[in-house]
Parts: sequence; structure tokens; C-alpha cells
Amino acid sequence: MGLFDKMFGRGAAKSQQQPNADQRFNELKQKYQTVLNAADQQGIQFQNLHVEDDKLYLKATASSDDEKNRIWEQIKLVDSNFSDITADISVAENRAQGAAVGGSNGGQSYTVKSGDTLSKISKQFYGDSDEFMRIFYANRDKLNDPDMIQVGQQLTIPADDNA
Repeated sequence: MGLFDKMFGRGAAKSQQQPNADQRFNELKQKYQTVLNAADQQGIQFQNLHVEDDKLYLKATASSDDEKNRIWEQIKLVDSNFSDITADISVAENRAQGAAVGGSNGGQSYTVKSGDTLSKISKQFYGDSDEFMRIFYANRDKLNDPDMIQVGQQLTIPADDNA
């Protein structure tokens, strides 16, 4: 099982209005696996990955225009017509700088307690357990797997963009 299976296999939103959404999601995820791998290697922060209107919908944040352009180049290598993908990739110039100075991105610190999961923590801070990947990506320096957190671990909780 790859990293994206762990991150998006269970946590990805799949439209319930489409009867074959799971199958389509897996087909598209496999087709664009090189794009997803490249994005992961560059530390691109994913907010969403799901099937919408029979296309793979990807919403992510890059820390620079260069990172964003590299992902677009990868997408073009897979399908230059963008026939089955919608990618919404924004640039947060200060994301990398904020992480370099201790993650001061308007977020807060949280100490993992017994029984915590990233989904549970996400529900507590954002009101939505499916937002757990925001916490995972903000703590990539401490976490290798969103399912593996330790009691006593200090996590950075990114600010709620919707607040």
C-alpha cells in the first residue's frame, strides 16, 4: 500500500451521487499516480482529491510558482488535454517561510493525548474529521504516516482558513 493509498484511500471524498465513483476514483488515481508522487516529493499540500463530474479533482497548495509549474508539467505528461482532471493549485509563498520559523502560520500547537487520531483532532479544531490531511501536511517533519501519531507528540494545527 502506497502513501497515497493511506492518505486518500480512506480519507478522499468520493461523490455518492456517482454510482461508480470508487472505481472511477481508483482508475484516475492510478492514471495520475506519477503526478501525485511528484507532488508528494515536492511537499505539495493537498486539501482535496476526489471524483467530481467524472474527473479527478485535485486541490492543492504549492509553496512556490516553480513547484506549481512542475506539477502542471507532470499533469501535461499524463494528459495534455486535461480531459479527466481538474487541478486547482494555488501558491502560498509564505508557507515554506512559515515552516522554517517554527510553523508560525497562524496555527497553534497541540499535544497528542491517548486515543487521539488525526481525524479526531481535525474534528475538534475544524469541525470536520475529513480535514485531517491539513494537520498531517503541517507536520511532515514529524509524521511519516497519517495513521501513526504518538501520545505526547507536539503537533502544529494550521489556522482554520474558514474561520
